[in-house]
Amino acid sequence: MVSRRRALFLGATAGAAAVAAGCASGSNDTAATATATASATATQFGGATAAPQETAGPYPGDGSNGPNILIESGVVRSDITTSFGSYSDVAQGVPMTLELTLRDLAKNGAAGAGMAVYVWHCDRDGSYSLYSSGITEQNYLRGVQVAGDDGRVTFTSIFPACYSGRWPHIHFEVYDSLQTAVAGKNARLTSQIALPQDICEAVFAHDSGYARSVPNLSQVTLASDNVFGDGWDAELATVTGTPSSGLRVALTVGVAEKSQNTQSDNGAGPQSGGRPPGGPGGGAPGGRPPR
Repeated sequence: MVSRRRALFLGATAGAAAVAAGCASGSNDTAATATATASATATQFGGATAAPQETAGPYPGDGSNGPNILIESGVVRSDITTSFGSYSDVAQGVPMTLELTLRDLAKNGAAGAGMAVYVWHCDRDGSYSLYSSGITEQNYLRGVQVAGDDGRVTFTSIFPACYSGRWPHIHFEVYDSLQTAVAGKNARLTSQIALPQDICEAVFAHDSGYARSVPNLSQVTLASDNVFGDGWDAELATVTGTPSSGLRVALTVGVAEKSQNTQSDNGAGPQSGGRPPGGPGGGAPGGRPPR
């Protein structure tokens, strides 16, 4: 892996993307598009921006640190709000549809048809199923989908919380095929999705279940976040809809060959950051704090 700040790969060049910064105004239901200014250079190829390699954090559920949900029957599903198998809880929160459009940069940016995506994120309390206290026997907000001919996968979920030390985010892994994904190994890309500030503020004000997210969000920025701080132009989603009617979170993901993924500067080495409430003791593997 080479630093995202230091290298461009695939012989391409691109400038940093800039979008207008802003925050929610008027009603809590105000819909808004992604807001923030990227601080690092993204690499483009075949019309798609290469997503950077990021840490999976300490709660992946992919077998790399504890439980492996990927080998469980039922993990391939579009609605991840509910637990499956022998578990039955339902995650509460503002409804969210997550839509990822995959572009295979090894094929000149062609649609990533047949690729499999594993998605996971925290709940309204900032806790992770399988790991956090009280929900170790639940597996909601985790699931796998296979991209169609257009390279698109869609998940039904809830908007994640903001816990201490981290910007609101969604984790994902991309595999070359469903067969590879459900074997629980050899992800081609591991990365994260950042959520726009104005949308986060609107959601947390709309639903009192996110009460702890309000002060947590006020203490972190995209620039100070230990994952997105070195640049988020390829990771910041576009969001439409309202908290009352439901939100659509969308991102186009450029997937490079595994050997050519560009490692985020913030994805390696010790970083500051918070632990989700009720999480297990200790930090991430290798002594790194949780992300």
